[in-house]
Amino acid sequence: MGDDSEWMKLPIDQKCEHKIWKARLNGYEEALKLFQRIDDEKSPEWGKYLGLIKKFVTDSNAVAQLKGLEAALAFIENAHVAGKTTGEVVSGVVSKVFNQPKARAKELGSDICLMYIEIEKAEVVQDELIKGLDNKNPKIVVACIETLRKALCEFGSKIITLKPVVKILPKQFESREKAVRDEAKLLAVEIYRWIRDALRPPLQNINSVQLKDLEEEWVKVPTTAPKQTRFLRSQQDLKAKFEQHQAAGGDEADGDVEEETEVQVDPYELLEAVDILSKLPKDFYEKIEAKKWQERKEALEAVEALTKNPKLESGDYGDLVRALKKVIGKDANVMLVTMAAKCLAGLAAGLRKKFGTYAGHVVPTILEKFKEKKPQVVQALQEAIDAVFLTTTLQNISEDVLGVMDNKNPSIKQQASLFLARSFRHCTPSTLPKSVLKPFCAAFLKQVNDSAPEVRDAAFEALGTAMKVIGEKAVNPFLADVDKLKLDKIKECADKVELLGGKKGGGSGAGEKKEKPAAKAPPPVEAPAKPSGPPKKAPPAKAAGPPKKGKPASAPSGKSKKAPDTKEIIETELSPEVCEERAAAVLPASCMQLLDSANWKERLASMEEFQRAVEQMDKSEMPCQALVKMLAKKPGWKETNFQVMQMKLHIVGLIAQKGSFSKTSALVVLDGLVDKIGDVKCGGKAKEGLTAIGEACSLPWTAEQVVSLAFAQKNPKNQAETLNWLANAMKEFGFAGINVKAFINNVKTALGATNPAVRTSAITLLGVMFLYMGAPLRMFFEDEKPALLTQINAEFEKMQGQSPPAPTRGAKKAGAEEDGEDADEEEVDGGGAADIMDLLPRTDISDKITSDMVSKIGDKNWKIRKEGLDEVAAVISEAKFIQASIGELPIALKGRLNDSNKLLVQQTLNILQQIATAMGPSLKQHIRNLGIPVITVLGDSKANVRATAMATLNAWVEQTGMKEWLEGEDLSEELKKENPFLRQELLGWLAEKLPTMRTVPADLMLCVPHLYACLEDRSGDVRKKAQDALPTFMMHLGYEKMCKATGKLKPASKDQVVGMLEKARALMPAKPAAPAKAAATKPASSAPASKPASAPARNQTPSEDFSDPEPKPDTKKAKPAGPAAKKGVVGKKPPVKAGAKEEEDKSGPIFILVPNGKEQRMKEERALKILKWNFITPRDEYVEQLKTQMSTSLAKWLQDELFHFDFQRHVKAIGAMIEHMEPECEAVIGCLDLVLKWFTLRFFDTNTSVLMKALEFLKLLFTMLSRKNYQLSDYEASSFIPYLILKVGESKDVVRKDVRGILGMFCQVYPASKIFPFLMDGTKSKNSKQRSECLEELGCLIENFGMNVCQPTPAKALKEIAVHIGDRDTTVRNAALNTVLAAYNTCGDQVFKLIGNLSEKEMSMLEERIKRSAKKTPAAPAKQERAPKENPTNPNATFLRKPTQEEVPNKLSQARAQNAHMEQSAPSIPKEFQLDLDVFENNHTCASDIPDLVQHKLDEVLEPVMIPERKMRSVSPHFDDIHNSTASTINFVISQVASGDINTSIQALAQIDEVLRQADKAEAMSGHIDQFLIATFMQLRLIYNTHMADDRLDKKDIFKLYSCILGNMLSLFSMESLAREASMGVLKDLMHGLITLMLDSRVEDIEDGQQLIRSVNLLMVRVLEKSDQTNILSALLVLLQDSLTNTAGSSMFSELVMKCLWRMIRFLPQTINSINLDRILLDVHNFMKVFPKEKLKQLKSDVPHRTLKTLLHTLCRLTGAKILDHLSMIENRNESELEAHLRRVVKHSANLSGNKSDKSTEKGALRSDDKVIKAKVSDILSEIFKKIGSKENTKEGLTELYEYKQKYSAADLEPFLMNTSQFFQSYVERGLRMIESEREGKGRIQTSTVIPQHTTDSYVPSSSSVSLSSNGDDLNAAAYYERLKILRQRRGLENSGPEEERPPLSSLRPSVASSTDMLHSKLSQLKESREHFQQEQSHSHSPTRSSPASNLDDLKKRLERIKSNRQ
Repeated sequence: MGDDSEWMKLPIDQKCEHKIWKARLNGYEEALKLFQRIDDEKSPEWGKYLGLIKKFVTDSNAVAQLKGLEAALAFIENAHVAGKTTGEVVSGVVSKVFNQPKARAKELGSDICLMYIEIEKAEVVQDELIKGLDNKNPKIVVACIETLRKALCEFGSKIITLKPVVKILPKQFESREKAVRDEAKLLAVEIYRWIRDALRPPLQNINSVQLKDLEEEWVKVPTTAPKQTRFLRSQQDLKAKFEQHQAAGGDEADGDVEEETEVQVDPYELLEAVDILSKLPKDFYEKIEAKKWQERKEALEAVEALTKNPKLESGDYGDLVRALKKVIGKDANVMLVTMAAKCLAGLAAGLRKKFGTYAGHVVPTILEKFKEKKPQVVQALQEAIDAVFLTTTLQNISEDVLGVMDNKNPSIKQQASLFLARSFRHCTPSTLPKSVLKPFCAAFLKQVNDSAPEVRDAAFEALGTAMKVIGEKAVNPFLADVDKLKLDKIKECADKVELLGGKKGGGSGAGEKKEKPAAKAPPPVEAPAKPSGPPKKAPPAKAAGPPKKGKPASAPSGKSKKAPDTKEIIETELSPEVCEERAAAVLPASCMQLLDSANWKERLASMEEFQRAVEQMDKSEMPCQALVKMLAKKPGWKETNFQVMQMKLHIVGLIAQKGSFSKTSALVVLDGLVDKIGDVKCGGKAKEGLTAIGEACSLPWTAEQVVSLAFAQKNPKNQAETLNWLANAMKEFGFAGINVKAFINNVKTALGATNPAVRTSAITLLGVMFLYMGAPLRMFFEDEKPALLTQINAEFEKMQGQSPPAPTRGAKKAGAEEDGEDADEEEVDGGGAADIMDLLPRTDISDKITSDMVSKIGDKNWKIRKEGLDEVAAVISEAKFIQASIGELPIALKGRLNDSNKLLVQQTLNILQQIATAMGPSLKQHIRNLGIPVITVLGDSKANVRATAMATLNAWVEQTGMKEWLEGEDLSEELKKENPFLRQELLGWLAEKLPTMRTVPADLMLCVPHLYACLEDRSGDVRKKAQDALPTFMMHLGYEKMCKATGKLKPASKDQVVGMLEKARALMPAKPAAPAKAAATKPASSAPASKPASAPARNQTPSEDFSDPEPKPDTKKAKPAGPAAKKGVVGKKPPVKAGAKEEEDKSGPIFILVPNGKEQRMKEERALKILKWNFITPRDEYVEQLKTQMSTSLAKWLQDELFHFDFQRHVKAIGAMIEHMEPECEAVIGCLDLVLKWFTLRFFDTNTSVLMKALEFLKLLFTMLSRKNYQLSDYEASSFIPYLILKVGESKDVVRKDVRGILGMFCQVYPASKIFPFLMDGTKSKNSKQRSECLEELGCLIENFGMNVCQPTPAKALKEIAVHIGDRDTTVRNAALNTVLAAYNTCGDQVFKLIGNLSEKEMSMLEERIKRSAKKTPAAPAKQERAPKENPTNPNATFLRKPTQEEVPNKLSQARAQNAHMEQSAPSIPKEFQLDLDVFENNHTCASDIPDLVQHKLDEVLEPVMIPERKMRSVSPHFDDIHNSTASTINFVISQVASGDINTSIQALAQIDEVLRQADKAEAMSGHIDQFLIATFMQLRLIYNTHMADDRLDKKDIFKLYSCILGNMLSLFSMESLAREASMGVLKDLMHGLITLMLDSRVEDIEDGQQLIRSVNLLMVRVLEKSDQTNILSALLVLLQDSLTNTAGSSMFSELVMKCLWRMIRFLPQTINSINLDRILLDVHNFMKVFPKEKLKQLKSDVPHRTLKTLLHTLCRLTGAKILDHLSMIENRNESELEAHLRRVVKHSANLSGNKSDKSTEKGALRSDDKVIKAKVSDILSEIFKKIGSKENTKEGLTELYEYKQKYSAADLEPFLMNTSQFFQSYVERGLRMIESEREGKGRIQTSTVIPQHTTDSYVPSSSSVSLSSNGDDLNAAAYYERLKILRQRRGLENSGPEEERPPLSSLRPSVASSTDMLHSKLSQLKESREHFQQEQSHSHSPTRSSPASNLDDLKKRLERIKSNRQ
């Protein structure tokens, strides 16, 4: 008993775990009572037992176990947390309860399992029970099957997933235990009850006796549909309905039946997939190609047996399908064709949607094979094509079917029509849209007139089926021309058609049919149904709506009603006699007689009578053809009197407008009208007539006739005016139906016309067509001349971004309006775009995709594969627009998408982009076989490949739409792959695309499990992308569905995912409201309605103003107008979404004044009864609390809007609050705390439009509070200011500006000293923008309110502020300095005591700042004195402080950004000024100062623009801390170098220059060189293309920018360590930019332009010398190749590149060891590949050839035979002649000198005894030529050569010159000539005047290609000179003075500069002296001038003098 008493005292949970069974039994009993007693399912008590429940059910003592099971059942039924125990408990039940002998235990175990199912854990329970079936104990197996049966019986097949159960069922029938077999039989009967015959296929293979027993049992099963009798916790509403139903007698079966049909189980889903690819005979592909038909038959038999499996495993069936397709298409043995067709049918049936990839390949072949007459073949082909159809969509195969509809063979036409008829039966109105049906109907209508009766019958059947499926009303428009007899036949066929069982309701007309699919397929119909239901919103969505509904029906509405009824008028041509007779019946006799009178006045009178008669005639009695023929009667259109002619033309227009005008009548008059269209006097009337005919006979037809008639003539005036008329008519009628093909050739003719008016008209017409067709139109004209193409592109650019005007004429518009829903539906499918794309003439390229090309693409050698891809690209480029049939290409390209060579993958992707553009919407059929593999490429490890794949994917989606991509399992399969790159790219793409869709296929649900897996992926990027995608999935699938899908996750994962779903629910975007067509027509219809409404409305203006800046004006402008407009005009509110009832709710006040409400909330918060409003990010509990508090203070509808998930509702709510703020200001103040709290929540939103609207409201709010003299309490301020300060760090300037404005206003309603601590907290943020702005604001407070504002004390506050002077961020440093400066201005030197100890550097910065501020205008102190008095009432306190010099760049860019913003959102500008004026009106004291302050600020902003030099100086003093800057600072500055704003760029360059000039700091640039150079050449390109062309810009500014760029570059390239970091590609672009600059003739127009050119020259020398020699040499070779390839480029460009190469060649002996020869030879190889020897020789100049030869020769000379070891990087050496050339040179070089002497011997013919003298002569000349070749002694060498020639006139120089270049020879000749002229006293010939005569061939010899020296001293001299010049400029000195004193110096050696821009210009004395000075630097040893040493010393002295002056 002692023991008993011990455990009796224990708590219940410990008793349950006790080792004594009695204790446990007692514990279980007490636990049972406890569980039944606890009411709260979320009570913490339940948590104690979570880990014990498994022990309850697995207790080893049978008695205790029974009680434990009862307790466990009670726990599961009542505890909220019970679901967490499911797995372990059910597993315990299966293993430890189901084997118990006691029936009660088993029963309880079973009940526990069912209870878990009831609490939503069906999947886990089912998995555990199915695991139990593998247990060896038959009792357990029987109990598991029985439990499964009970579960299915009670919960139904929706809850219990039958597929896994059916899968294990056959195995249970094989059990040795009879009990198991019997139980399995009962389960099979139960399953049959739910899914009927779907169970038969899986059980086909069980024992025949058992199957027979089952069949007998199945027969007994009642036919009524079973019903769920037990419900999940989430189905309590269904449970209530069911109980009510039972009570009522259970008679209402309809609803349930309908519900049941939705979940019809597909037998296919229950089957196991079989992998047949692995089971194919190994020799199948050989046998199928065998010559003997018996072998082919064997192969097919093997496949046929395999394809009989009803479900096949997915895999790559491409080869198998191709083999079968080949048999069907080409095999002569019809028996084999039949077998192959059966195999295809089996594959399609077994793979279902997965076969869709191959459908496009086999359909054309099967259709072509229908030419076979044998019934068995035809039947097999029919079965095959029907099976294939079920795997794809009609849209995907429509092109192929339409292709055979006009085949010559009647059998093919018949079978194609019959196939379509059978296919239509599977369709619904949504899957058979008009856009797809239209071309088919056109083809059928041709066939109903076919000579073959079987073809006609098939066409009738197809049309009848279509009519049955989508309704008579929808098909009738396509049958307008069908006579009654045929129409009756079609209707008769429609009545006979029986649609498939799944699509009920076929026979009862269109109305019922439309209802049914809507019920059956909720996704497509649900979205439009909701908005159009309650509030009559449907009418405004279609433009025809309002006139019909509204009272004042306008004229267009009448017309639109008539239009759809009018069919095209068909009229036979009448004879002249009949016409005369009919005309006489309606026209006066006198009129008829005078028609052809010789007197023009009589003819005129006749015409007037004619007109009157026509005007009075009724439409029904007007004989149009007779009347127009009378008008055409002699003189007809040859009428000479213009008045008569004008009348005639006017009458034609009248007849066309009033009568039933047919095309026959039109043809009578068109010729005459076109003839007169160019007439000055009659042209206008002729155009009116044509427009009227266009309206009567349709514009497309009229346009075609008119254009062809105009271009049949040769009158250019008529042609031009015709095109003008057509351009205008297109705008009036719209583009629908226009056949572009019909007149595109005529437009091309017009573009080539000699008459400029015709060309202009054609280009204008193309502009109008571009509005409708977009980019595809350009492709028609790519072959035009460049000049013309430029004009066309310019016209297109003008039209870019404009939307086409709404059509005002024609019947088409009204027809579309009438059709309403159908039109919408078509638009969703992209019908509109497709129509325009259909107009383009498409080429069939399938013949060009040869098998040879396909085999090339699949070749083992990558180069051949590339060749194949190049050929494909060429074929597509040539075709421009292509048809969907592209032969074997898809499979070939698919193989290349996983090519090992990434370049080929990218090339393939580019080809796929080409195909997308070329093929247009027909691309849809290739999504499966080509589109999905593109998604796979998104998983590539290389970012550039992924980027290309994404671009390709988007290009495809642009053409196909998203719907097809989401169908089937392909997308989910891709997402399933555990590739982080693929997952993140794919999820990012889906997150972007899904929000744009209105509906999605149900298959999207398949992606959800993988999406959940991605939420827990190891990669952070994948997790983030998955979280971003969650809301977009949810917007389509719904929260409930996605929650349910978490059921299969592990418990831990599930909780995490559910939490994320909750968050995503709040972010879920709204579905796009209406299809494109509705949106487009809405503004047109709503604008007139809202305009009259706004007049009487009282508060309309503000609400409109505030809604204007929103990004989507079309839909939103009208929305805020709704509530206001209702006061004026109640009847017209089309744009307002809500119904009438909702509008009534919105009347009355929205802010409700609750007495003492705010005080009560303050008390509760102080007493901690509610949460204090203090958080980092708002949690749900805060939002819920605010919602509860607001419920009493705001109107319910407003609260709903404020807490809606859609941000657009927030914008609308704020608009309403703005509107009601003034009238309800007392109530607003009463709930001010709540309003401010709600706005703090908005600060955490990412949507800018809400944020801007919120700030707008707050500005108005604080203005109102200030006016009311309201002071905020600490409670209100503390819950708002910290969150407002967060937004002061926003990246957008416009937001920061507004927040600062609000903070300024805050000082009027809350003490500044209390705001100060909040701002101090803001300075501790990690966001540098927030820190700097808070510091700025603190500075403003100190400036405006004095030092007393600093809290807690000035000393503490300033110490904290001073800390930021050492901040890493420049703007923060500046702001801190400015704030301390403000304090200094207030309290003087005392500030140094208050700020405490600063580092030396920081103190120097502060002192510098104070020193500079002292130099500022004395207006500052006055302002400071005034400020404290004024500012407590000044709303713009923040903006009063004048910006210091340091801030100017930032302020400048900020001002610009703000200006840019204001320009973009023009409507918001008036609002800004309106606000400020409102404040100033109430605040006269501050208003008076505004102009001065603004003026002051403006001057300050403009100052740096006027004097950029000053800015450079101002940057330097505080730039000493650059080494502290991080990489991010440098990145930022470099990014500004490429700025489009000249001053910003100059600022950035100045900062970088400061760094580069100081050797110790220049290292900071390391690692940024490429980035800096890229920014630089981007700026060079920008100047060249934009700034230089802009006449508004001052050229001096451009010169300054150029100077800064070149100065920076010179500094950079003087430091070898940095220069060598420049990569090859960057150097190539840099050299390209510099050479382009040198060749820019516009530079000469700038003052000092030549000086600029010379600086570029110097820079290029530096670049060549200091860069990495391999990189620069490689860059020059690539640049030369590019310049020679680009034939349009300047030849001078190539010449300059070669000059640089010659210079590089000259220095090769010194640099050869640092050069990577492998890379250089690879570049030469690539060059020679593009330019083989023959091609090089064909160039105009032979210099490139010689340059290359010299380079290779020099390399061989320097390295010898080793050069051949450096060809390692070349993959295929045979592609160029490089190796052969090198071998030749190496072999030849050994004998070179011998050859030279031989030649010279022959030339000189020296005698043998003179050999010694010959050798001496040779030595002398060699020495002379060496001197000429060296840069130091070139002048001396030429002088010696001249004297030698004078002395030995017979001396032969040929041997010495023959091996030199042409450059060198011409250089020597010219030098000798110049010396000769000097000696003869002809005066000094200066370089600048001589050299231009030889510009084209004045190349420098290889030894000195660029005139400027590489000598270090010389460079220093040049650099000193440059620096001297800059210093002189900064001191305001002229640069010309000292230079004028220099004597002009001459030089013989031409410079690069002289060979370019110096050619055709006369230089001033200044420029000449500057040039000679530079040349002097490059020729330090020339004997003809004084030594440069003295000049250099002089320069250095002057430099020192200037430096000392500066100090």
